[in-house]
Amino acid sequence: MSEPARSSGPIRDRLSMEQKADVLRRVNRAGVRWSVFAEWAKSFIIAVALFLFIRSFFVEAFKIPSGSMERTLLPGDFLLVNKLVYGAQVPFTSLRLPALRSPQRGDIIVFEFPKDRSKDFVKRLVGLPGDTLSMQEGVLSVNGVAQTERYVTHPEPEPDRLEGDFRWQREFLVRTAEAGLGAHPSRDNWGPLTVPENSYFALGDNRDNSQDSRYWGFVPDSLVRGRPMFVYFSYAPDSAQSFAWVTQIRWARLGARVQ
Repeated sequence: MSEPARSSGPIRDRLSMEQKADVLRRVNRAGVRWSVFAEWAKSFIIAVALFLFIRSFFVEAFKIPSGSMERTLLPGDFLLVNKLVYGAQVPFTSLRLPALRSPQRGDIIVFEFPKDRSKDFVKRLVGLPGDTLSMQEGVLSVNGVAQTERYVTHPEPEPDRLEGDFRWQREFLVRTAEAGLGAHPSRDNWGPLTVPENSYFALGDNRDNSQDSRYWGFVPDSLVRGRPMFVYFSYAPDSAQSFAWVTQIRWARLGARVQ
């Protein structure tokens, strides 16, 4: 007689349970991977939002591209700029946060270039609204008082130049015997002129090699972005060596206060 067929039920049940367990393990692994990705994405979004918030309202990094502020600031200096001190601008609006204090004469300021707002300039503020400014033989006078500017340098003085760029000054001249209608302002001899309301006059510390307010006019107060605090990195960008940003670091300038 033939043996009765054995039931395969327990085997099928065991296989089915193992398959279910395998499916559950795969689902759990997928869930873990998705959870890790979701946490990473959330952390990334928070970090970016925090970075943009700090950059918009507190501090921002800037690089010095030219020698117009030598010896105070050098090409290749990287600065952290305090945007809160003068009242940071709310992005995409004309609104500004309350300022901690107003810009003062002698401050180094970062501002949008009035002729091209896509560019940022760094200069020293020398004239406030209502100030009368003039320069004779390269010596700046504010409200009739000659200034002693220890930060100013003349590394390679060139002969004074008469250029068309200075003609904008004529409509702001204070009419004196020295500044009549026939005045011809130049790099080292100009004024006296009066700074209008809501504007500043800014000069580079390297007076012989600086495109500043002498050439293109006043800085509207709405374009002022902040005040540099310190140099967080610096290297000699004109070095012929490869990887100058690694091999030509100016270690002595790291952490230097800007003043």
